[in-house]
Amino acid sequence: MNGAAKGAIIGGVFLAMVGGAGYGVYALVGDGGGDDKGKGGDTAAAAAKGSGPVTDKEAAQTAKAFFAAWAAGDARAAAELTNNVQAAQTAVADYRAKAYVSKAVITPGTQTGTTIPFSVAAEVTYEGAAKPLAYESKLTVVRGVTSGKPLVDWQASVIHPQLQKDEKLRAGAPPSPPVKAVDRNGEELSAEKYPSLRPVLDQLRQTYGGKVGGKSGAELWIEPAAQDAPKRTLMTLVEGEPSTLKTYLDAKVQAAAEKAVAKYPESSVVAVQTGDGHILAVANNRKDGFNAAMEGRRAPGSTMKIVTAAMLIDRGKAAADQPAECTKDAAWGGRTFHNLNNFELPGANFATSFAKSCNTAFIKQIDDVDDDPALAKEAREVFGLGLDNWKTGIRSTDGQVPEAKGAEAAAEYIGQGRITMNPLNVASFTATARSGTFHQPLLVSPELDGRPIAQASRRMKPSVQQQLVRMMKLTATSGTAQQAMSSVGGSDKGAKTGSAEVDGAGSPDSWFTGFSGDVAAAAMVEAGGHGGDAAGPIVAAVLNAS
Repeated sequence: MNGAAKGAIIGGVFLAMVGGAGYGVYALVGDGGGDDKGKGGDTAAAAAKGSGPVTDKEAAQTAKAFFAAWAAGDARAAAELTNNVQAAQTAVADYRAKAYVSKAVITPGTQTGTTIPFSVAAEVTYEGAAKPLAYESKLTVVRGVTSGKPLVDWQASVIHPQLQKDEKLRAGAPPSPPVKAVDRNGEELSAEKYPSLRPVLDQLRQTYGGKVGGKSGAELWIEPAAQDAPKRTLMTLVEGEPSTLKTYLDAKVQAAAEKAVAKYPESSVVAVQTGDGHILAVANNRKDGFNAAMEGRRAPGSTMKIVTAAMLIDRGKAAADQPAECTKDAAWGGRTFHNLNNFELPGANFATSFAKSCNTAFIKQIDDVDDDPALAKEAREVFGLGLDNWKTGIRSTDGQVPEAKGAEAAAEYIGQGRITMNPLNVASFTATARSGTFHQPLLVSPELDGRPIAQASRRMKPSVQQQLVRMMKLTATSGTAQQAMSSVGGSDKGAKTGSAEVDGAGSPDSWFTGFSGDVAAAAMVEAGGHGGDAAGPIVAAVLNAS
């Protein structure tokens, strides 16, 4: 589209013929009219200065004028009807010039207040290949802060609903050839069959498409705002020649993970093999499409007691069969900590306090620990956490266990404070507890690109590992994880629940981690409540499929 487009009004339908390499027909279907040379007959009315909330009539006039200018290919006129002229002008101009939309019919829908939905029936044409593109979007009209005029509140999603801030719509030959990702058994992993894998597959293509062969075709895609983020393919115009990329995922476990998270909004899960760190499944059910399973940063709650317990046993400050006083509350560093519903366990040993997730039994151990950063040291040296050097094959975030003192250190003992984790990190430290050795999680083989793999400086002491596994098994059979793990067959199973309070949230995050045989899995459900309520059934379903 360009400013030299000629407009005409025919039977209430606005048509604009676009010059250049070929003809493109753009149409605005609806209440045609006006004689403002393709800018819409209500441009002057829409631009009138006013005050107070935008009226429905003003919104309708402004939207109509904007649609007409967009349909006419007049990027400048369309942009001046928005509250971000520069961004809107570039986006409208690029719609034709860089997204290669050769035809488009814009149809306004039924207005709701100052919000106007619309549908677009378009055609993308690139080097002789053409395919239809249909979608629905919406815009909202607001009062200009300085001008007082009713203006389209500019969002990238006006051009296409999947566009986020600073993202762009592009078409052509993508720089990374397509890849055919397969699981450990050679079964294809497609975004159509496994929707939760879409961001993972996009990143695998970006990272390895040029390394494993293949040939690019032609596509319509979303160019991300962040330089290292992968492009998101919207449509294939010309099929490329994909190369095969083998992953460590397991299609059966992945299918179970996707089905499990589908039941809980804002949920994520990861499963890994305990003996080598190979990632068997990664799934998310989130509105924002974020891969929180591998990139999230949330307090893990009492699942962190696995690492804390390892540290206390490692330093001889606790043992599974030794007494561990579990009172209703405990004070440390000027802060008082409580158990859920202020429960207490008179005469309990450490294993029972762990299984019942007693906060105070852990807080009371701080007196006996000689060095304040003991937890951070244990996390780094044994569990490979906090090193900031995991290289899974795609973007992932390492668990953080900052060194802390006083009340903050006490909070970290029970998975609060400044500790942040995601299901990948929690599944990993569960796998370390089960096997006794840290294996950095891997999605694809490091031999593909020669990337270095993180190492822990020492393995877990056998006596620590034996007690830790025993306590996790107790938690799964008679502790807080009993109900969720009851469906997991066999006796070789263990677990730990967690709930993490987040400032401003009405309900805590639900965390759950467990192992069955040689597979460990961890899940998190934002604002999901107690660990066994939401995250627990997800983990159980994944373990049953492994």
